[in-house]
Amino acid sequence: MSRNGLDLKDTQGAASQAGRHRSRLIHWFDRFAGAATRHAGSPTAFVIAVFVVVAWAVTGPMFGYSETWQLVINTGTTIVTFLMVFLIQQSQNKDAVAVHLKLNELLASHREASNMLVSIEDLDEEELRQLVAFYRHLAELAEKEGGLKCSHSLDEANMNAAQKREARVSRHAAAPDTGPSAAKPEKAPEADTASHEV
Repeated sequence: MSRNGLDLKDTQGAASQAGRHRSRLIHWFDRFAGAATRHAGSPTAFVIAVFVVVAWAVTGPMFGYSETWQLVINTGTTIVTFLMVFLIQQSQNKDAVAVHLKLNELLASHREASNMLVSIEDLDEEELRQLVAFYRHLAELAEKEGGLKCSHSLDEANMNAAQKREARVSRHAAAPDTGPSAAKPEKAPEADTASHEV
């Protein structure tokens, strides 16, 4: 029994140590990728690359423009490009996650923002198309209200439109229909409300 308990502790300790080692390796790679992409985009790196290409071109006559001479630059640039793809992708992945988290925090902290947009990067294409349709509907509702800045979220736009419909219905229900003399004063409030709603 105690032997099984010791084996379990040893297994957990080894797993914990492997997890720490993996975490250190990921942290090191992350820092290395960030530093490499920063330096690769610097003017110094560009000058070094230009110098290498010029040096290669100058040595052409010395090697008689042979296939080996051409193979040197082809192989060198291919290897550098191949490795840099992974470093740049790692750096871009980290930046994209950071930007998404910042946007999620802004959406979650703003009272009038719709929470439907939090973590939409995880949705598939069909779900994203549905959100596009929702926001087209939002733009249409905002345009009916007199401008694109009238509503802040789809939920708010739907509530505003429902309240306006209820107000219109109650206004029409309460309006007396007694003839042409009563119809004239009714026209002014209608024009006034129409100007607010358009």
